[in-house]
Amino acid sequence: MTNTLITDMNTDATTTATITGTPTVLPGVAHGAVLPATAASGVLSRYEDWVRSSPQAPAVVDGGHTWSYRQLDEAADELVRALDGRVRPGDIVGVCLDRSAALAVTAIALARLGAVYLPLGPRPGERRIGAVTEDVAVVCLIGDPAVLPAHHQAAERIELPLPAEGTNAAATVVAAFAPPAAGARPAPPEAFYAVLTSGSTGRPKALAVAEPALATLLDWYRAETGLAPGDRQSLLIGVAFDPHVLELWAGLTSGAALVPAPDAVRWDPAELTDWWRDAAVTVCVAATPMAEPVLDRPWPQDLPLRHLVVGGDRMRRRPGQDVTATVHNAYGPAEATVITTTHAMRPTDNEPDDATAPPIGSPLPGTTVVVAGQDGRIAARGETGELLIGGACLAIGYLDPELTARRFTAPPEGLDAPGVDRFYRTGDRVRMLDDGRLEFLGRLDDQVKISGVRIEPAEVEAAFEQNPDVRSAVVTAPRSADGRTRLVAFVLPSAGAAPTADALLSAVRVWLPEQAVPSTVRIVEAFPLDANGKVDRAALLAGEAAASGPTAGSVAPDDTATDSERLVLRVVRDLLDRPDAALEDAFTSVGGTSIIAARLLAAIERETGTRLRAPEVLRQPDLRAVAAVLDKRRAAASPAVV
Repeated sequence: MTNTLITDMNTDATTTATITGTPTVLPGVAHGAVLPATAASGVLSRYEDWVRSSPQAPAVVDGGHTWSYRQLDEAADELVRALDGRVRPGDIVGVCLDRSAALAVTAIALARLGAVYLPLGPRPGERRIGAVTEDVAVVCLIGDPAVLPAHHQAAERIELPLPAEGTNAAATVVAAFAPPAAGARPAPPEAFYAVLTSGSTGRPKALAVAEPALATLLDWYRAETGLAPGDRQSLLIGVAFDPHVLELWAGLTSGAALVPAPDAVRWDPAELTDWWRDAAVTVCVAATPMAEPVLDRPWPQDLPLRHLVVGGDRMRRRPGQDVTATVHNAYGPAEATVITTTHAMRPTDNEPDDATAPPIGSPLPGTTVVVAGQDGRIAARGETGELLIGGACLAIGYLDPELTARRFTAPPEGLDAPGVDRFYRTGDRVRMLDDGRLEFLGRLDDQVKISGVRIEPAEVEAAFEQNPDVRSAVVTAPRSADGRTRLVAFVLPSAGAAPTADALLSAVRVWLPEQAVPSTVRIVEAFPLDANGKVDRAALLAGEAAASGPTAGSVAPDDTATDSERLVLRVVRDLLDRPDAALEDAFTSVGGTSIIAARLLAAIERETGTRLRAPEVLRQPDLRAVAAVLDKRRAAASPAVV
């Protein structure tokens, strides 16, 4: 499909070579295309249009189970009746469901009730939910009763009439009602959904988004991808990650079918491409750490996939010339409604430069982006600065008004952008190229991204400090030589306590998303201090580099180790930047996650031609057992000797 929106974007202020009447270099400002008049129509009403016009069309296809638009709508109406009188307009409802027809029904029903949809994921940690419900006026939680916190398990509950079929569906779903905590903040009246972002105070921040901002994004998405009846839109993103809201409503507002992804495909490149083919997925949204291993492999030539929208982390490579789908490198914080800028890479591009990372591109319709220098003024093109975002894409703000006032500010001095009265300060360092496209250069502050998820080290530190055995914690984010970021926690024990690294990691897992769990925990007797009396993080990192270096921490496998054991150990050490990892260590105990498991699988397949599955790696007691699984699989694949 021809990209008519992107090519028309960099007009207005971006083509003006003057700022104050005198010729000068072009300013670091770019405007998206003018919004069409239809952008004001609502998200829910667009979905309802398809219910009326195509009631028999498939709305959700989950393996052998299919729900038509009429069936989905009837299920949503039944849920509305079950919640009517208990959930009112403006109420915040926490949704603890996985990708499924039940999740789609719940989102539709809450929109119909005028409630605020807060996706929390199917297995949020009990303490994390506890912290959220203390700060946010959550009226009820919807989910499998087994995953609800004790406070809600003891509260009034009603069983909900939701579809129980499908790969990720829960057999039983309840709505658990508990009075909001005193002082918990409600959503603003115009909120359509809310999401959690990482909090520097150690607690997640709740952000509210209005329906018009999401509708504007959906307008662009449909025009850019051509999503329409007959298409199949993936439901692949983790439910607590805000691109999930784009996936969900993109399918429902276009007459396409949503296809929930089984967990097994999310971190295994071969499984993912097989699923695209078997499920006939035509448009997909994927996190960067999920997509890049796919782009590293030969691209299957029989895929129906037309568009792959990739975001959440820095994209380090361009698709090869064998990739038959258009790949969109998308950038955007939750505060600007999922996607702010994109750069499309099409199969018809002439000899793409595979050696350079792609830019994050140009702003979406209705969006204005500005590069601001340290003095807050508009920087010139080619200069680095902080990215500011304004326009129709902006969220309402955080539920904390003081935080909103700090991060959403007035336009920079000298900006000519009628109708754009506030900007979100991203904290991201960028450079605007001469043609108006943006290059992403990293963070200005301590916030980091791990596997596509924004992490505040302070939130991770606070999770450790909940433990009475911990006096204080400092979390750092060193980068490996190939640019991967990992978290390392330095923990100062309480007087008389002797915690182990494994016990501390087990304790913080109930507080943190998987990506925020450090790969390494170091127990320290004291923190080094700098001249100002602050913790010297550079000294901590230098000590960590020495401790994990080959001469200090690396242990060679003994002479009895098999080739597979040596291979698994070498790859794990490289991926986790843990030279001290041993065959007796469990993959998860040395920092392995399902995301890292995908890279491990890809590396093993590259070197041996043998394909393992992520669950096989994650459930083994140690790395030696992983190697044994590899040996067994290789033996089964070898022809018998006669």
